[in-house]
Amino acid sequence: MKMEHEVSTSGTSTLSLYEDGPTKVQSSIEIVGRIKEALEKAVDALTPFVSGNVKADQKSGDRGPVTEADRAVNRVLHETLLRDGEGWLSEETIDDPERLKKRRVWIVDPLDGTKEFVAGIPEWCVSIAMVEDGRAIAGGICNPATKETFLGSRETGITYNGCGAQASRKNSLDGAMVLASRSEVRRGEWAVFDDSPFIFRPMGSVAYKMALIASGLADATWTLTPKNEWDIAAGVALVEAAGGVVQFLPDARPAFNNKSTLLPGLFACGPLLSNPISTLLRPYVKALGEKIDSPRKATQARD
Repeated sequence: MKMEHEVSTSGTSTLSLYEDGPTKVQSSIEIVGRIKEALEKAVDALTPFVSGNVKADQKSGDRGPVTEADRAVNRVLHETLLRDGEGWLSEETIDDPERLKKRRVWIVDPLDGTKEFVAGIPEWCVSIAMVEDGRAIAGGICNPATKETFLGSRETGITYNGCGAQASRKNSLDGAMVLASRSEVRRGEWAVFDDSPFIFRPMGSVAYKMALIASGLADATWTLTPKNEWDIAAGVALVEAAGGVVQFLPDARPAFNNKSTLLPGLFACGPLLSNPISTLLRPYVKALGEKIDSPRKATQARD
């Protein structure tokens, strides 16, 4: 699949590169170009694999399925993206703590939505983010099944299949399209929202959901379930670059390249829905926090 891509070159602002010897400056346009190239090569690497007809192995520790497609894409992304002085974090690579010493780190998920990929459901994607000093500054997400590509950075804004896009400007949850985790809906966790004024649609892959939010094709998504950095880094980069909002629950800004890759639940939306969603979710976040804290306090009392 050949991807079209244009990024605005207006202005002269660039992103500072890590300092290692002589200072180097690399424009955000070049970073997005590197992401675009990596996504195209990833799509090529997926050609031999047929979604819905792929053997999956189970990772140890109940960490979900993995396929040879995940591994093939991971190799291509690593070969295409990584340069001297940059760190690497991927779901399919053993974590190297040396990344914690790097200012710039690639955070990738070779296939976000592997369950859907195995099942033949077109809700999976390749996800790439560039993180600088803990901030996701550029990202790219490609869903080869639907032929959708989302690319961008804080400096350039984002594109959807080569055309400029931005997050939804909807200012009320009335009639809003909210993308829900397919797994969470199946577990009954979204039943509390059955009578809400918004529409929610079950969907796999949190990265793909966040890309749809960034491009304005849906209004919001949220999850109370912790996610790993590779699940959401590219989505965070795109949503924020598109003028949207991402907030970790209960109330924190996204930060990446942490020692522990597991991050709290979050919501992502257009800029005008942040307050309504925060208000809506507050009691559920509080209840979840109390549920988690109760056994911890009981343990401490015994100690």
